[in-house]
Amino acid sequence: MTIPASSNATLATRDLKHLWHPCTQMHDHESVPMIPVVRGEGAWLIDADGRRYLDGISSWWTNLFGHANPRIAAALADQAQRLEHVIFAGFTHEPAIELAEELVRITPPGLDRVFYADNGSAAIEVALKMSFHYWLNQGHGEKTRFIALSGSYHGETLGALSVSDVALYRKTYAPLLLTPFLAPSPDAYEGEPGESPEQTAKRRLGELRTLLERHAHETCAVIVEPLVQCAGGMRMYHPGYLSGLRALCDEFAVHFIADEIAVGFGRTGTLFACEQAGVSPDFMCLSKGLTGGFLPLSAVLTTSRIYEAFYAEYSAGKAFLHSHSYTGNPLACRVALETLAIFRDEPVLERNRQLAAHLGRRLAPLRDHPHVADVRQTGMIAAIELVADKASRRPFAAAERRGLRVYLHGLQHGALLRPLGNVVYFMPPYVVSEAEIDLLVDVAVAGIERAVAD
Repeated sequence: MTIPASSNATLATRDLKHLWHPCTQMHDHESVPMIPVVRGEGAWLIDADGRRYLDGISSWWTNLFGHANPRIAAALADQAQRLEHVIFAGFTHEPAIELAEELVRITPPGLDRVFYADNGSAAIEVALKMSFHYWLNQGHGEKTRFIALSGSYHGETLGALSVSDVALYRKTYAPLLLTPFLAPSPDAYEGEPGESPEQTAKRRLGELRTLLERHAHETCAVIVEPLVQCAGGMRMYHPGYLSGLRALCDEFAVHFIADEIAVGFGRTGTLFACEQAGVSPDFMCLSKGLTGGFLPLSAVLTTSRIYEAFYAEYSAGKAFLHSHSYTGNPLACRVALETLAIFRDEPVLERNRQLAAHLGRRLAPLRDHPHVADVRQTGMIAAIELVADKASRRPFAAAERRGLRVYLHGLQHGALLRPLGNVVYFMPPYVVSEAEIDLLVDVAVAGIERAVAD
């Protein structure tokens, strides 16, 4: 029997002969299938054999308005006929200018300057370097450290990994990394018995204050993922932590870096998570949903005050030293503009609230499951914490790979679910329907039953 040249089996064999995939032990693919995707339609992905998979994780949290969205695709095609790329040092172009204007308009007040990079990790690198360099230009070269939250994740380049606290990512490369000060996360799941999320946030702010009292003189910035620590297990916390953080950063003269790479552009129920606390950070890092999942692009927004610390005669040696070959790429900027236009033209956030409410209703019964310690949700992000023992919250051993069982069950039943360890989560594209949410939940529930069975 001849296997078609574009079949799953043929493409997977070709892939595994040469490719090395991210966040993957490639040996797993001796038993875990490699899925060759040939096209996408809305919230669905279609493989080479015609099987369909409902994308419950927005392809690593990037896709907002569906795969192959015709409106965004048309904007990309139009731009490709005009200008594909140009050096962004000494040259500019209208898509980059217009996108910067729009980002300044829609982000929290005071973020008036935009620096482009290629991806989320690169945006974090820019913010860290820019914060340090600001203090250096201000005569405070002693400020060389950063404060991050326990359980945080900000990317996998060395600077971004340095301010992350997910052991899986960090432990191997520890000798190469900066060492941050770690403040206890305000994660509501880790709150004291009987403590509300708001009380947990307040208590953790007190611990952050103590840390700043000791180390503010050597600290450039505090970096956080607003409201949801995504790769750390979809840990969620009260907005009051952000408002308290803003006040502490002002009091102790350190910067506030908001990593909204995963939570920005409507994921948490507002366009940006910081809005729910009514705060403006000193740096806001954006990527992922910025282009609707079409192309890599990131942006770091900051204040005029920080910009002005670099603005001087060339001989002063104060220029910011960072660049990427594809900085401000016209194709990516044009796609980002079209993505933001959809937010303007359509009631995206209103519909998201309806979808989020439906998702919450469907997940509510799992709170009584004997192997579920927590069901949590912030907007269009929901997570289920699987445990070996509900009463003590004792987790399953990592080596048992219970989440992998959920993933494999999902593939077998037409859903892309990719748990973080023993946390099953949902972060679907905004074009998903209530019926498709029902399908995702039904598949996940059945997958959980399979995963917790001994």
